[in-house]
Amino acid sequence: MIFKTSISDKRFSLEKGAGSDAIHRDPLYSYAVTHLHDESGHTGVGFAFTLGEGNDLVCKAAQFYAEQLKGRDIEELMSNFGTVFNALSNEQQFRWLGPHKGITHLALASVTNACYDLWAKKRGVPLWKLLTDLKPEEIVNTLDLSYLEDELTKDQAIELLQSNVNGKNERAKIIDKGYPGYDTSIGWFNYSDDQVKENVRKAIAEGFTAMKLKVGSKEFERDIRRSHIVREAAGDSAKIMLDANQQWTLPQALEICPQFLSMNPYWIEEPTHPDDVLAHKVLAEAIAPTKLALGEHVPNRVIFKNYLQTKSAGFMQVDAVRVGGVSEFISVSLLCKKYGVPVVPHVGDMGQLHQHLVLFNHISMGHEALFLEHIPHLQKHFVHPVKIENGVYRTPMEPGSSCDLKG
Repeated sequence: MIFKTSISDKRFSLEKGAGSDAIHRDPLYSYAVTHLHDESGHTGVGFAFTLGEGNDLVCKAAQFYAEQLKGRDIEELMSNFGTVFNALSNEQQFRWLGPHKGITHLALASVTNACYDLWAKKRGVPLWKLLTDLKPEEIVNTLDLSYLEDELTKDQAIELLQSNVNGKNERAKIIDKGYPGYDTSIGWFNYSDDQVKENVRKAIAEGFTAMKLKVGSKEFERDIRRSHIVREAAGDSAKIMLDANQQWTLPQALEICPQFLSMNPYWIEEPTHPDDVLAHKVLAEAIAPTKLALGEHVPNRVIFKNYLQTKSAGFMQVDAVRVGGVSEFISVSLLCKKYGVPVVPHVGDMGQLHQHLVLFNHISMGHEALFLEHIPHLQKHFVHPVKIENGVYRTPMEPGSSCDLKG
């Protein structure tokens, strides 16, 4: 039984230039951390991610949600967590601050993720194993599919999972092989051209065959030049992604995106405002067959549904600390599977959690094991940091979701 809750405001400085993009020039990587203390001696740990200011507000909201869970048994709680999630996300006073977005939804993600971590720890298994061992009905019982019924009912979600049971054993071989990663840290916005070039060479030496460059400069020529620097240094066979972090208006994106096509980007990420579904649809049609990727700032399953319905992006980067946690992440992954769109989570140094979720996506849902973003800057702060060998995530085996922080 959960007898106590506590929330921590954790903030970490980065090395010069690290984490920078077209919008966030001097980020302070921060976690709003929820602890659910259970009478069994286990503590569930979950977090949401911010870039500094406002992290305390997320912590305050998380404390409100966490208190609602005191006195609950984690097995009983998770047996019907979809109902619990629905009630918390629609809490009458907090809902006005969203709904289902912003500070309150980030806080709900922190608490939700702590629930899944505690559940896995009490069962003595890593989160990926807990999820892949669940029956389809048990998985769907953890989800809130409200507002999705026009695309995905509870029965349809169960059927989708059931239809992918065949092949699970074959797909589970990835546990031994490891899940491919891609390197985002080669091309932070504030890095010089020479530093980017050197980082590409280092990434290739470390076994990465895919990497990402931050773009979105006021001078388009800088972005074009740097994209070709990465392509030349990485070679023709490497997958190179470009990430504008929402910097462009639609007219600007329509002007610059075609200029990237000669260096063959694998995707162009977050080209414009994350709420503007129709702008992405226009741009996606304009640059096809090159695809857009988005999801870092898409806050909930409803907006993801709209992006899928309009065919506005070719890759979905749903983030379990931007949407309402693991529960909503799985809901979005099911929608993406229905539409045949790959899920490539935004990491932002949350690879700790997402390494579990992509394994579940692949093994239980049949999603392609494409690759998972790798950002290493906070690894030293975790009890069980992710392990990357030759560009591949090694499968975590410790109980829980790998989110325990030192200290």
